[in-house]
Amino acid sequence: MKSSVSRQFCVALVAAMLVGPGVSVGADEKRVPASRADINLSFAPLVKSAAPAVVNIYTRRVVRSRRTSPLFNDPFFRRFFGNQFPPGSRQNQRVQNSLGSGVIVSADGLIVTNHHVIDKADEITVVLTDRREFEAEVVTRDDGTDLAVLRIKSNDEKLPFLKLRDSDTLEVGDLVLAIGNPFGVGQTVTSGIVSALARTARGVSDFGFFIQTDAAINPGNSGGALISLDGGLIGINTAIYSRGGGSNGIGFAIPSNMVATVIGSALSGGQVVRPWLGARGQTVDSDLARSLGLSRPSGVLINSVHPNGPAAKAGVKVGDVVVSVNAKEIADANTLKFRIATLSVGTSAAFSVMRRGQVVDISVPLQAAPEIPQRDLSLISGSNPYTGAEVANLSPALAEEISFDTDAAGVVVMRVKRGSPADRIGLEPGDILLRLNGTEIVSVSKLRQMVRREYSNWRIEIVRGGRTLQLVIRG
Repeated sequence: MKSSVSRQFCVALVAAMLVGPGVSVGADEKRVPASRADINLSFAPLVKSAAPAVVNIYTRRVVRSRRTSPLFNDPFFRRFFGNQFPPGSRQNQRVQNSLGSGVIVSADGLIVTNHHVIDKADEITVVLTDRREFEAEVVTRDDGTDLAVLRIKSNDEKLPFLKLRDSDTLEVGDLVLAIGNPFGVGQTVTSGIVSALARTARGVSDFGFFIQTDAAINPGNSGGALISLDGGLIGINTAIYSRGGGSNGIGFAIPSNMVATVIGSALSGGQVVRPWLGARGQTVDSDLARSLGLSRPSGVLINSVHPNGPAAKAGVKVGDVVVSVNAKEIADANTLKFRIATLSVGTSAAFSVMRRGQVVDISVPLQAAPEIPQRDLSLISGSNPYTGAEVANLSPALAEEISFDTDAAGVVVMRVKRGSPADRIGLEPGDILLRLNGTEIVSVSKLRQMVRREYSNWRIEIVRGGRTLQLVIRG
């Protein structure tokens, strides 16, 4: 009897795996185990089908450093030498290895993994389940989503791959499997359920919208597959919540709908270009909901609209509350950001907003963020505190590129040369140069003019992480 039931389950699993991407399992087909025979059923047929498409990724990076005297760590000496290494110091180099996982998503060798798995790697090696090794090249990297797309040359051999399933069809309680290479022990499969949807995991990516699962995920699982019981790829495992580095039953995966946008960018040229809304808002909490006369705290209150952005042109106004996009509920600001990011430039999004107690439907055309003004990337030189800082004019496009709010404006520090005056006064990449001696720095060209002057004192104001900082340097 048990073997008969098991065979029936295997047949059902195989049939489910033949379902194309984006096809959800009907609610009437989902059920909890009804007997001991149900509990004895196996995921083995599903694993045999899916596991060959999950690969191990090994990276190699050469790290160079200099050996110096401990004296040069003394603050007194560093006042004179800054971060420059003294003459005669010897350079050392060591090889840094790391590991992770990846998923083959097309038969010709396209692989998705986490950006942090391959970041700064000099060499990337992909190992298949049959132990074959391939050198991989990076096609697309997107730090904002913590995703990267690699390619290996399979010599016209068709490789096993996983189809993406629509992650919006997931429900809390659905069974899932996580496949990866935890701790480098080799390919491992763990099972669990979808614990929550639209979770925020701070510091992982710019889009706080993750699938949470209790399937065991550990270091090395990053970039591996989270699959549903119909064999579809529903997420890329990316992070865990842990106090000691091991799995505590709280893992996070990037939804497949976000993965699909990065794969699409890889296939169309490599650069990730996301739609620009041209509006900012805040999550409607209980206090805002009461003041706005809403029945419950949900949605995003628009509090600024770029005058030349798509939202303004479509008729979105300050004070509107976005409640849905393409018929999908917008619970908070992270959800809105995620929904826009998963859409394509050149299409339109159907917004539903609450305006003075009425629901208003608005079609918003989606366009790429413009680079206006031009970035005018410049390295500041001369006898001034900014020397050694590479700066640029902020535009919606540049802000998107460096993961800033797309409404940010002004002059931003892109890089700082080590040991330069800019480095010694503490400027960092991402700082927005606000004012010099009370005069606003509105552009790179304006900054270049200002630093040519001689000042008895340099009173510098910058914005860092939303805070305004001031520094006075004696001339």
